Amino acid sequence: MKLYKYKEPIFEHFGVEKQIKASFGKTVNLQGGAYLVIEHTEALHVIDVNSGNRIANKENQEDNALLVNKEAAREIARQLRLRDMGGIVVIDFIDMHKPQNRKELYSYLKECMAEDRARHTILPPSKFGLVQITRQRVRPEMSVVTSEKCPACDGTGEIRSSIVLIDDIENNLSFILEEQNEKGVTLCVHPYLGAYIKSGLISRRLKWFFKYGQWIKVKDIQSYHLTEFHFFNKKDEEIKL
Repeated sequence: MKLYKYKEPIFEHFGVEKQIKASFGKTVNLQGGAYLVIEHTEALHVIDVNSGNRIANKENQEDNALLVNKEAAREIARQLRLRDMGGIVVIDFIDMHKPQNRKELYSYLKECMAEDRARHTILPPSKFGLVQITRQRVRPEMSVVTSEKCPACDGTGEIRSSIVLIDDIENNLSFILEEQNEKGVTLCVHPYLGAYIKSGLISRRLKWFFKYGQWIKVKDIQSYHLTEFHFFNKKDEEIKL
């Protein structure tokens, strides 16, 4: 243990607040680019597994689906413990056609859930590809508010917390540059967000240059709402994600 001596808040320095919001939000991002969508209802919890835009090779869709599903299974087991979600949990994994892959996923999910001290039962995938889990709640369910009033609609709607917005931009930028091999990329954002990305001696944009070896042009668009962003290629065509 040692005394923290930096000027910036300790939670901000170590990214604790960002990790809390990212972990307890409706959407949970996975390392490979896939993500989970977690919905809570009175009767049950529903978890949807989405591959995002990371599965590009159609010939290996089955193998890619298995990899994404196994990564999701590991994170789902963690989220169940972290949030202490009790009762019925229904998981919609990415469809797989090979029986051996479905069996492998089911076995892997049971391995991941073996660390859970709460009593639970995992049913094999149904004919619709859904996996059902019943789990005993150990303590009151953890719920963290991760939405804020939308500045674009004067409080009539909600958007994802802006604290994880930069992570979304960087994940998409990494995919565009490293997997799509795009050159001359322009990032269009709201002026407030553009100022944040370009400010400082070692700005976010400079860090991107060191990481990817490309200078990313950041263009401020007044008409964008605070958390809106789009990528354009050197032909000024929007890069669809």
